[in-house]
Amino acid sequence: MRYSQDHKAQTHQRIIKEASARFRKDGIGATGLQPLMKALGLTHGGFYSHFKSKDDLVEKALQEAGNQVDGLCAEIFAQDNALDLFIETYLSEWHQTSPDEGCPLLTISSELGLRGQPSPTSDEVLNARLTQIENSLDGENNAERAIVIMATLVGALLLSRSVADAGFAQRILDVTRDHLKNRD
Repeated sequence: MRYSQDHKAQTHQRIIKEASARFRKDGIGATGLQPLMKALGLTHGGFYSHFKSKDDLVEKALQEAGNQVDGLCAEIFAQDNALDLFIETYLSEWHQTSPDEGCPLLTISSELGLRGQPSPTSDEVLNARLTQIENSLDGENNAERAIVIMATLVGALLLSRSVADAGFAQRILDVTRDHLKNRD
């Protein structure tokens, strides 16, 4: 039975969205193609009618994650006191406990870096955040300050996700949030 081009495009997008969530939550290496396709009610063999390789899917999933985050960040940075709101959101309990919906820089990008496969999409995602942060800062050396802020946010969230003690995880977020919001 042949499917329409529209059906194939919809299936392609469903695979990307599911992979985007799973790669952010579980990591690239831990996400097998067979379980991914099975979760969508598709066959493993059908994967190759949509993508050249897992690496091809990884790049598209990273783009999807970046697009999702771009939408949220556009809303945040359109508001007054945007940087403080961004810091609050980035270091929130929701972001700490929802890796499948959050910033891809913590999981996908870090794993690509460890594998020696950096992605131009990671550059795009990071540069978009850095530009938004830089534009919300007053004073001098804003490009450098934006890098420090973003690196601190990613590091704090990564650490908070890695500790077993929930109180300690919250303390990491709270101390970092308070420090970054008191920039003066």
